[in-house]
Amino acid sequence: MIEIKNLHKAFGDNKVLQGVNLDIDTGETLVIIGRSGCGKSVLIKHIVGLLYPDEGHVKVEGNLVDEMSMKELYELRTKFGFLFQGSALFDSMTVEENISLPLVESKIKFSIAEMDKKVAEKLEMVGMSGVQKLKPAELSGGMKKRVGLARALITDPDYIFYDEPTTGLDPIMSDSIDDLIKELTEKLNSTSVVVTHDMYSVKNIADRVAMMHEGKIHFSGTPSELISSKDPIIKEFIQRTE
Repeated sequence: MIEIKNLHKAFGDNKVLQGVNLDIDTGETLVIIGRSGCGKSVLIKHIVGLLYPDEGHVKVEGNLVDEMSMKELYELRTKFGFLFQGSALFDSMTVEENISLPLVESKIKFSIAEMDKKVAEKLEMVGMSGVQKLKPAELSGGMKKRVGLARALITDPDYIFYDEPTTGLDPIMSDSIDDLIKELTEKLNSTSVVVTHDMYSVKNIADRVAMMHEGKIHFSGTPSELISSKDPIIKEFIQRTE
């Protein structure tokens, strides 16, 4: 479980987070929505310990993230998988080299055979078997997303973060990625946090939706509660994004 209490963060005069309170339950798929610049990415960076709060705290499984030593923080991050918006694959590396990178950097030493086996397993899991030797330039946008997701899964994380997973994809491929997120969440019993502007994805994958507005959680509830809300801020956001 992740607990976020009264989280504040400013960059100079720009107050990005202004008292965020949010719990993320184990095993749920939480979708975070909100306008660009509302603090979604800043919030995620606090959870994984890339940023520290000016006030308030983040707890992961009861442990205060901002009070962890570098060793503890490193161990915590092994529980996290992250699918970046642009997939963030290294062009000079093959697919298998990209996916195995977290294993290479891990303190646990894996043999080449062990890494090859894990890479093959994760590629099969995301429907991309047999592409180990390809370079990112040889992949479509949707394929890159899947390879990025395989890399996010390579350490068998308890928490998976998805940053705009369907951005730049056509509707058919977006549906495919949404289905994959649902399938993996069920199969791995993982906790998923999805940042998106895609209202179709919200309806399709979310157990719960949290909407950020002016540095706070403006709404938290089910997708149906969000869609039926009479709140003018919510209604305007939905109209802009659908």
